[in-house]
Amino acid sequence: MMDTNVLAVLKLFVVGILVNAWMMRGLLAADSFHIEPTTSWLRKHCNESRLQWEVEACGDDFKRDMGLIDPQYWCNLTYFISEYHLFTLCTEAKSQTVHCYWPNPLVEGYIIRIHKHFFANCTTQQVEWVDPPDDTLTILILIPVFLTLAMIALVVWCSKRSDILV
Repeated sequence: MMDTNVLAVLKLFVVGILVNAWMMRGLLAADSFHIEPTTSWLRKHCNESRLQWEVEACGDDFKRDMGLIDPQYWCNLTYFISEYHLFTLCTEAKSQTVHCYWPNPLVEGYIIRIHKHFFANCTTQQVEWVDPPDDTLTILILIPVFLTLAMIALVVWCSKRSDILV
């Protein structure tokens, strides 16, 4: 008669082999399943010269919209977020219209030029990191240390008191 632990391990081993075989069969079926695109779904060639023209049209709209905003607010995103969102959507739509992926180097270059034009003076002040006061630092260090020691003590105490846990 087999030990119950050995029987459980044997069952687990057999189940593991069956699951592995089932998964491999599924992978093999997926490997043999090829979908060939039809000619209507083939990717057309990107027309970069037209994309350049289209993106500049988006940029002209963005420049016109930014002209309506006081330049002192150009560094505050809340004042022009909708205009910037429309500019981004426009560049994405125009890229798809001329069969180009988005973002692409041409569009990224144009967006960088827009950023240099409108947001060049929007550098943020450097944050100067300082240490917290010594009292705060000591508390922040000692709390995890004491919690760790308390948990160790609790585990040791509970392991010695196993008679009441059962």
